Amino acid sequence: MYAVISSGGKQYRVAEGDQVAVELLGQTEGEVAFAPLLLVDGDTAVVGSDLAGATVSARVLGEAKGPKITGFTYKPKARGRRRWGHRQRYSMVEITAITKA
Repeated sequence: MYAVISSGGKQYRVAEGDQVAVELLGQTEGEVAFAPLLLVDGDTAVVGSDLAGATVSARVLGEAKGPKITGFTYKPKARGRRRWGHRQRYSMVEITAITKA
């Protein structure tokens, strides 16, 4: 059985026992629950109003950092140069249970 959840404007396909890096949740440990958008069990798919009461439970493992992204912009003939960098922070969650209603 697997589910599709939404977190931080992105969608993730998860199964029980998976570890997923989602957008920062604001907590470093504890339990969190997601509302599934799609639930697939074998050949049956459940979507829409049939998902009322279904939940995906997860445990927050901690925070992680993504790859470093660097960029450089400049404007010719104007001496305009700028270097910038970014490193995204994520929350690591482990899916503990997927329950149907």
